[in-house]
Amino acid sequence: MSDARRFLVVSHTGRRSALEATSEVCAQLLAAGAVPVIAAEHWDDVHDFVPELNGAVERFEETDPTRIELVIVLGGDGTILRAAEIMRDHPVPLLGVNLGHVGFLAESERDDLGYTVGRALARDYTVEERMTLSVRAKVGNDVVYESWALNEVTVEKAERERMLEVVIEVDRRPLSSFGCDGVVMSTPTGSTAYSFSAGGPVVWPSLEALLLVPLSAHALFARPLVVGPESSLAVEILQRTEASAVIWCDGRRTYELPPGARVIVRKSPVPVRLARLHEAPFTDRLVNKFQLPVTGWRGPGVSEGGQ
Repeated sequence: MSDARRFLVVSHTGRRSALEATSEVCAQLLAAGAVPVIAAEHWDDVHDFVPELNGAVERFEETDPTRIELVIVLGGDGTILRAAEIMRDHPVPLLGVNLGHVGFLAESERDDLGYTVGRALARDYTVEERMTLSVRAKVGNDVVYESWALNEVTVEKAERERMLEVVIEVDRRPLSSFGCDGVVMSTPTGSTAYSFSAGGPVVWPSLEALLLVPLSAHALFARPLVVGPESSLAVEILQRTEASAVIWCDGRRTYELPPGARVIVRKSPVPVRLARLHEAPFTDRLVNKFQLPVTGWRGPGVSEGGQ
């Protein structure tokens, strides 16, 4: 069994539907002679739900992660973000099966589960790299926090009744200061997540860029910004700010920031790799996931040369 192919299975084990899907995936992998791998945080939930898996699956923490071929993710975008955390130090593709609502990062739906695992076993998929962010928080000359994000880094007020006073910076030059609820700095992947709900632009993931979107800013010039991948963004929390602040990375990892803190965001050299089963254009993904109205569209005419 030591030479068998290994697949890490990450699921939202708080949902019965995810546990049922996990059971199906593990059974299909085992039938094909592959080894399902389960992370420690999900181990008890999975084994309690499917006791017969005892001895048939491996614990991630006891497996050589370089031997994992693919991560099969069962859940919504939050579960995919968790899988990306688990495999951050290893360039293993993630294949998402949507069990949530929008599931923008997922590649297939629950009804296609068996087909999806079959494609994974046949290695019948392509791999797409998505840009990520590196983030560093400093107080004076001291680095107090470092992390990364696939979707976004946010600097937000920690107290509802108070406002943050910030200065935003692009390429080490100040751009504007204002009071706000916070600032979102995102990747193109994250442009359809928190940034989108805050009024930011949708950016095609084939484009590498950094986005900055103020949250409820009190200022004349507080518009969403898009800069190139070699640029840096920074948010300084002014000393006069009375509110405490927090930094969030993908809504999962957080750190408290005092007045005077400075948060710097750049493109990370380490991407996240997503396994793709379909070559559908990103436009189609937007239409399908957001159920956008396109009734009446007739497509390019003959006079346009078929373009």
